[in-house]
Amino acid sequence: MDVLGTAPDVVGEAVESQCEQERLSKHINRLSYREKWVLQMRFGMPDGSRKTQRDIAKLLGISRSYVSRIEKRAIQKTKNYLESD
Repeated sequence: MDVLGTAPDVVGEAVESQCEQERLSKHINRLSYREKWVLQMRFGMPDGSRKTQRDIAKLLGISRSYVSRIEKRAIQKTKNYLESD
């Protein structure tokens, strides 16, 4: 940490954040293709370009409410995976 010239907290937080992102990514990969795709579009993974439910619905040719259900199901599955980890 002395070599990096930053406070230990900053380095520790960066490492912890990276580990959490890797852990989340591992569990998102366990989702179905559609669930994974919807989450990636909604939350801008990995490029930061976020889409609305309406935009996703148009791309998939489904209703916005169905996108919402897919998103909720995917989030709940991911939460369960993380809790069981």
